[in-house]
Amino acid sequence: MHIVEITRNKGAACADILAALPHWFGIAESTAAYVRDVEAMPMFGAEENGAVVGFVALKLHTPFAAEIHVLGVVPDFHRRGLGRALVLRAEDFLRERAIRFFTVKTLSPADPDPSYAATRAFYAALGFVPLEEFPTLWSAQNPALMMIKVL
Repeated sequence: MHIVEITRNKGAACADILAALPHWFGIAESTAAYVRDVEAMPMFGAEENGAVVGFVALKLHTPFAAEIHVLGVVPDFHRRGLGRALVLRAEDFLRERAIRFFTVKTLSPADPDPSYAATRAFYAALGFVPLEEFPTLWSAQNPALMMIKVL
């Protein structure tokens, strides 16, 4: 397994992986937006035998701040360190550009979904801390939590 920068067919790789993750990416309009948006973003992928099995796409906000726009790993590769490796590669990319603040948005703990509790624990294990909750950013049924890490 190795991490590579993806420069072509980003949307296709994103679409394939998000389709395998309907619990996290089950809103068709949002998924279509991710697929469209990643084409213009820095993106890194985890490859296994030439196939992309995980990716992270970064939204660069300012010369000082960036966020994980979307991250996904196909279920057969969960719990193998791919998500961690992708985030660490993204951090290296951001540090090379002197970006100091790294954020991610996920479902708030106001929603008790255990899968998202695991997602928040994943980001916390990588050094992200809760910054702010947005009860209606996505919708009242999907309250958002922004987490941040200082690089």
